[in-house]
Amino acid sequence: MSKSKPGLIPPSPDADAYAKTADANAAEIFDREEPFALFADWLEDAKRKEPNDANAMALATADADGLPDVRMVLLKDVDPDGFVFYTNLESAKGQQLAVNAKAALCFHWKSLRRQVRVRGVVQPVAADEADAYFASRARDSRIGAWASKQSRPLESRFALEKAVAREAARFGLGEVPRPPHWSGFRIVPMSIEFWRDRPFRLHDRMTFSRPDSHSPWQVDRLYP
Repeated sequence: MSKSKPGLIPPSPDADAYAKTADANAAEIFDREEPFALFADWLEDAKRKEPNDANAMALATADADGLPDVRMVLLKDVDPDGFVFYTNLESAKGQQLAVNAKAALCFHWKSLRRQVRVRGVVQPVAADEADAYFASRARDSRIGAWASKQSRPLESRFALEKAVAREAARFGLGEVPRPPHWSGFRIVPMSIEFWRDRPFRLHDRMTFSRPDSHSPWQVDRLYP
């Protein structure tokens, strides 16, 4: 059996490491009846503490054969209807969601020692919603959405730069509309789990679950 290089795997947290987040994780979380206000509170905490991309989340999908795939994306909206992100519909995740419209998310805020896990069904956002978000992006990002054949083989960086230059010239100083192959998805959660680190792996876990989007949430505390 092969072994990793000595010192490669970090040691488990010690008492001093846990003490640094003890105050942040002292508040009671098991008195909530719905998950979105708690998620908003935690995201606000993450925005103050995380050095980069507090709205970053791991998005897990599966292809037609059931083989899972995961990557980091950015949360762009959240409300009681669900969690929204945007992508090229012809990308790997776009094609996977076209054949298997279910997904999972994981937010991991290391500086707070917290995570949130989401599982649910996936719906496309409305065209006007996608248009409004696309229009809010930086112009170079909008041009990049036209130039990139996301997830497909790229012969060189120069080829990408040529594609960007070509699209920039095509639009000139005019408006850059949303490409037909670019839009958003909303994950409508069937379960949301909140997790807080605790010493000696005795973590706090609370889950909200429901059989469908019209049912009330059931709230359960879980063993760590």
